[in-house]
Amino acid sequence: MGSPDALIRATVNRIGARIGHGLADTAAELVMLARNAPERLRQEWDLFQEEVRKEAERLERGDASPVASDGVEIQNPTSDTPQQVIDRLRARVAELSRRIEAGY
Repeated sequence: MGSPDALIRATVNRIGARIGHGLADTAAELVMLARNAPERLRQEWDLFQEEVRKEAERLERGDASPVASDGVEIQNPTSDTPQQVIDRLRARVAELSRRIEAGY
């Protein structure tokens, strides 16, 4: 094994190399996100517009329960307990997070 000085320099070199590699990977991921951002925003905007159109149609028909974009009926918030509302919101956030991570 080498001298303590050589071991310290080798350790610093390897840490620097690993950090540099990690930063390069992160930078590449950020570039990909930046490239995909306009398309993702457009998709989300289109989805939102479609949801608004469907909601307007539902209101015109006089339907009682709104429907989420995934087809699940939304419960009437006035008849739900606060915990039921929170549970539904948490489930919805989890579903949206899953869809975002999957690349939508």
